[in-house]
Amino acid sequence: MSSVRDGFVRVRGASENNLRGIDVDCPRDAVVAFTGVSGSGKSSLAFGTIYAEAQRRYLESVAPYARRLIQQGHTPHVGSITGLPPAVALQQRRGTPSVRSTVGTLTTLSNSLRMLYSRAGTYPAGATGRLESDAFSPNTAAGACPRCHGLGIARDVTEKSLVPDESLTIREGAIAAWPGAWQGKNLRDVVSELGHDIDVPWRELPEEARAWLLFTEEQPIVEVTPQRDRVAKPYKGRFWSAKSYVLHTLHDSKSQQMRDRVLPFLESGPCGMCGGSGLRPEALAVTFGGLSIADANALPLGELAARLEPAASVQHPAAAHRSSTSGEGTEVSVTISRDLVQRLGVLVDLGLGYLSLNRATPTLSPGEMQRLRIATQLRSGLFGVVYVLDEPSAGLHPADVEPLLGVLEALKDAGNTVFVVEHNMDVVRRSDWIVDVGPLAGEGGGTIIYSGPADGLAAVRDSLTAPFLSGTAPSGDRQGEVRTPTAWLRLEGIHRHNLQGLDAEIPVGVLTAVTGVSGSGKSTLVSKVLAEAVGSHVRDDTPADGEPGDDLPDSAATTVGRISGLECIDRLVSVDQKPIGRTPRSNLATYTGLFDAVRKAFAATPAARAEGYGAGRFSFNVQGGRCETCQGEGFVSVELLFLPGSYGPCPTCHGSRYNEETLSVRFNGRTIADVLGMTVDDAAGFLGDVPGAARSLATLREVGLGYLRLGQPATELSGGEAQRIKLATELQRARRGSTLYLLDEPTTGLHPADVVLLLAQLRKLVETGNTVVVVEHTMAVVAAADWVVDLGPGGGSAGGCIVATGTPQQVAALASGTSVTAPYLADYLDGRPPAA
Repeated sequence: MSSVRDGFVRVRGASENNLRGIDVDCPRDAVVAFTGVSGSGKSSLAFGTIYAEAQRRYLESVAPYARRLIQQGHTPHVGSITGLPPAVALQQRRGTPSVRSTVGTLTTLSNSLRMLYSRAGTYPAGATGRLESDAFSPNTAAGACPRCHGLGIARDVTEKSLVPDESLTIREGAIAAWPGAWQGKNLRDVVSELGHDIDVPWRELPEEARAWLLFTEEQPIVEVTPQRDRVAKPYKGRFWSAKSYVLHTLHDSKSQQMRDRVLPFLESGPCGMCGGSGLRPEALAVTFGGLSIADANALPLGELAARLEPAASVQHPAAAHRSSTSGEGTEVSVTISRDLVQRLGVLVDLGLGYLSLNRATPTLSPGEMQRLRIATQLRSGLFGVVYVLDEPSAGLHPADVEPLLGVLEALKDAGNTVFVVEHNMDVVRRSDWIVDVGPLAGEGGGTIIYSGPADGLAAVRDSLTAPFLSGTAPSGDRQGEVRTPTAWLRLEGIHRHNLQGLDAEIPVGVLTAVTGVSGSGKSTLVSKVLAEAVGSHVRDDTPADGEPGDDLPDSAATTVGRISGLECIDRLVSVDQKPIGRTPRSNLATYTGLFDAVRKAFAATPAARAEGYGAGRFSFNVQGGRCETCQGEGFVSVELLFLPGSYGPCPTCHGSRYNEETLSVRFNGRTIADVLGMTVDDAAGFLGDVPGAARSLATLREVGLGYLRLGQPATELSGGEAQRIKLATELQRARRGSTLYLLDEPTTGLHPADVVLLLAQLRKLVETGNTVVVVEHTMAVVAAADWVVDLGPGGGSAGGCIVATGTPQQVAALASGTSVTAPYLADYLDGRPPAA
């Protein structure tokens, strides 16, 4: 019990993942930063050990029957942990959010707002009953608009999409959506028999005839005598309007090729029935404070709080009753409104007042997502717990880190302990205690390099973090003269999200950093506008994501008035943070293609040739070489009912994924399963004589991914890791010039030492005649760029403007009133830590 009295969480014998039976003491009632290079084991300590053990202990207090209903974690490999309070985790989410996920659903504010309208809204005259809260949700059967199914977006055909060239006649193919070959000729013959002139330009046909041919649901059958055949035999022909044909093909055709052909004839836009709200008319008829729930969902959060404030401030509310006439001014109205105003205030304080509840989460920047998740925890008012946060500063501009630091201090001052896994030295510098894990990644890490007050780490020589914390490490800044652009890519009249009428100039042949506070429009400009505008004119070699999901794309349209300078670009590669796969079967080795070379190497061994094994024998995704008990997954689900369920190694192959016959084949003394279990660093030496694999492994190490295992499932990779895997896959190709590379925050999840490695690779791309544009918050990358484009001045509607351009030194010289980025960049260039 000494650890309880002395205020420490004491961990003994932690051996989770690569941790080497470590012992460490962490103070309670403090902000403790866990640092170390990527893959050193800091997350295994903070989340895989400390948080997992706290969760396990809490669930032991839950009734056995209830435990079956809770998704439980694993039992960590640790000797003992004493002095451990209950814990709350805030981890990075993997994968891509659904388009149905919004700011409101993520923060659960939508639940309260729906209840407000259901129980305290003003119903229209003649309303017979009160709507349940589900009726105000577009994600339920009770509330979803019947036409767009709650998405707010409807796909439909228009005359312009069906007939792109009005100068053509029907015989010449004016109705482009109709099929080709015999079926198209048949439709033209049917139209002629129906009395329409198929030899006049489309624009000269009567408007009524054009509308009927394109949109009617009628399907008349007429006798057709074809003129094109040698033997003209009459037959009965059925007419299909262009719209009917497109929708029928989409819904009923079993041919993906046919569906892909008609898809471009559909245009997406706000649903005409619900106005884009996704709700039924009866829900939209209910108001509160003069607003429909669709209006409330569309307001900026700061304005919504102001509109609800009068209802929350009513001093003597009336009693509520169960009829639809029990509306505003009641006790229910005051209680729900007051709760909403308080919760909205937390988001406004975190700088998110410009967002709206109906903003889809796929359109949010990483920094916005991080703060929304933090905000959901802040209002809980818990006392005496451990908050374990996974890189809370990820995706945040240095200016946005300031309120985050205030949040961490507020949690501590409220009587809690805050454990943060961090790479941001500004956050680490402001912590009370540092636990540095390392010294290297993977097998070279897993030990405690330092555990103590923040100012003591600088004296630890073995720490890779210490030099960056003290400012003495090599920064990876640009060496030599600033590169001069060879040309300029100019985009005029950009319209998308908060970019309204923006003109942008991107230099060609240099490294450009696009900066600005979270939500200012950086990702929209680079990953959306530039990618789509340039990609529609040049060869687009953007790396493929993982298996396709069922998420709808961002429906916002990009409009660019004019674009010039494209003659200097002949290829586009946009590298984003989307997953490289959505199932554990996808992994680093299969995505990069290096596993093909490994399988061929095994197939070329004497043992494999003697058995007649080809490269396919060594794939865990097909029958033959894989273990059929687990079907090549290496694990099976173990349900323990009242105890935490978990995945356990397959009892047949013991986690190797392969059957005994396949594992009997060895390459340089190792099985194919052994190779999948190697880290990139280990495999680089082992597979040095396999050219196809060695090249891939070298580029993976060059972008700081040497700690990942070859067989590490895609579902375990962060967005930053997925992006760097895509970048490495591109880097291993033969170098060529005149390519535009677009990257969105590639340093996410990277230790400063790994950032230096990444910068070296970006420079190589530029040196071979390419153009690199990177969205970044890390000042080390911005300082190393040749050109900076700074957006702002704020986020959301307060952003969307280019406030500064120039070299890093030119932007750093600007006043903070002009560029929010300028003072942070100036501090970095001068080697000064930001002011506390």
